[in-house]
Amino acid sequence: MTHYIIKEQEAGYLCRNGKFLRLLAAGKYTYPKALGYDVQIVPMSGEVKTCGIPENILMQDKEFSARVVKAAVPDECIAIRFVNGAYKEVLTKAETLFWNVYEKNEFKLVDITQPCMEDTLPRIYMDLMPVKFYKKITIKDGETGLLYFDMHYARRLATGTYYFWNYGREVTCKIFNMKIQQLDISGQEILTADKVGIRLNLVVNYRITNPEKLVEKVDGVSGLLYTRAQLLLREQVGRFRLDELLNQKEELSAVILEKMKTGQEEYCVEIINAGIKDIILPGEIREIMNTVLVAEKKAQANVIMRREEVASTRSLLNTAKLMEENRTLMRLKEMEYLEKICDKVGSITLNGGKSVLDQLSELTAGRDVS
Repeated sequence: MTHYIIKEQEAGYLCRNGKFLRLLAAGKYTYPKALGYDVQIVPMSGEVKTCGIPENILMQDKEFSARVVKAAVPDECIAIRFVNGAYKEVLTKAETLFWNVYEKNEFKLVDITQPCMEDTLPRIYMDLMPVKFYKKITIKDGETGLLYFDMHYARRLATGTYYFWNYGREVTCKIFNMKIQQLDISGQEILTADKVGIRLNLVVNYRITNPEKLVEKVDGVSGLLYTRAQLLLREQVGRFRLDELLNQKEELSAVILEKMKTGQEEYCVEIINAGIKDIILPGEIREIMNTVLVAEKKAQANVIMRREEVASTRSLLNTAKLMEENRTLMRLKEMEYLEKICDKVGSITLNGGKSVLDQLSELTAGRDVS
């Protein structure tokens, strides 16, 4: 004899010689193993474990059928299973048996033939879905998205988060940045009209205006704009001599901007700005220009010095003429010189027979004045 103990939340399948007889509830049972009796004990929670017994045979037992519930999922649908009112899982199998004794099972069928999940499912359950069932698309600020079903354009998506069923279709989205973008064309080596090799950096600012037409007409708009700006830069710079290029940098930038704008409709963009950022000269040219610059500054300094010397001489001449014509000014000048000398000498004796300036002249010449 074999003893079997079935706990409160368990059930037992009583079989004899491999044939199901009936469902056993919680309790203690004894059956002779030698006569072919066997009991399979299973938990009464979640999906029913049939232990190899066909479901239709189990369902013929009234005790069993009263304790289970069947979830039937039609084609082109999924079922959301709730246990005691809380979300549990997503079901895709056509039929599944669940124990319904200690767990209250409820099922919500969802039609997945409609692409947009918002049309068939409350948003609260979307992030609970396994990712294999849907595609999540996020459009950030300043972006726009073009939605495609099986590579066919559906509609434009604004900023936000979207959920689409993947069932029976391929869901894709092309996202475009609608903000002003910067394109750097760097290190362009070009010969000027006087055969000087230089390197230039160009900057182009643009904004996409029509993403739908852009997808149809243009493949890689940034690359096409880069090539167009590069060709325009080479075409325009080759017409200028080096000194002209350095002096007319702003004018050249304006020409490039105007020519870039002529093709903006073709590329489905708006050209906001374009201009030369840097002009990089070869080392030899920089040395020559530095030498020229130093020479120019020295020449300017010499001119300024000559002007100052002429102005100083003219001022002295005017002062001398005034002193010659006005004896009072002459005496004041004598007193000024005397004051400067007295600041550096302890005592000086002067006679009244000669003029102060005459005696001072003799004093500075090293003669004794007494």
